[in-house]
Amino acid sequence: MFNIWWGILFVIVNYALFTLCYRLFGIKGMYAWIGVATVLANVQVIKTIELFGVVTTLGNTMYVSMYLASDLLNEKFGPKVARKAIWFGFFTLIMTTIIMQMVLEFRAYGVDGMSEAQSALITIFGQLPRLMVASLSAYLISQFLDVRLYTWLRQLFPAPHQLWIRNNGSTMISSFVDTLVFCSIAFLGVYDWQVWIEIFLTTYILKFILTAAGTPFLYIARGMKVAEEDKPLMISYQIAKEQEAQEVTK
Repeated sequence: MFNIWWGILFVIVNYALFTLCYRLFGIKGMYAWIGVATVLANVQVIKTIELFGVVTTLGNTMYVSMYLASDLLNEKFGPKVARKAIWFGFFTLIMTTIIMQMVLEFRAYGVDGMSEAQSALITIFGQLPRLMVASLSAYLISQFLDVRLYTWLRQLFPAPHQLWIRNNGSTMISSFVDTLVFCSIAFLGVYDWQVWIEIFLTTYILKFILTAAGTPFLYIARGMKVAEEDKPLMISYQIAKEQEAQEVTK
């Protein structure tokens, strides 16, 4: 039971910090959040825990929070800003991978060039190339799909109170694709079919729950005032939307 209650607190703290990050730093805060989340999610995924009798990995909360960040940017500043944030997160992950792989090649001070710190770094950053390809591929495909779906759903459900439809609809579909791509590249052929299905379903169900849990925090963040440096971009996006609406009605 400890993991369940601690997990609930963990999710609340993560999403509260996400909201605070936007409140304090605006667009820059969301760019930073996505960059940090891409790294932390790939570090946390190494640790496995048991929830409701099922073994799963950490990292899902941070990963889902990236969808919240891109949806918030799309909601307030448009898809162009959201896509740029996704590219920033992708660059952060590539940069971290290259630098840490080079760090691992240094001979550590100790017996046979090994030390406790070196062993720990190998465990965290010495992931197999297959896992890195799976992570990068799933990130790019699912994140850009999320932006496209969110933009499409916004046209169908434009009302402010329908934010939950746009957020949950786009993220739940995108996270399904993300889980499918990652599990296929990383685990298909490694485990038998039954084990693969179990990994896929448990991972997606957890992301599904985390997406729903993050919706109230997205409403809170959307209602916050925009930082002064972000106002020109928000005004220009609102003008563009109004012009687009006028063209449609003509």
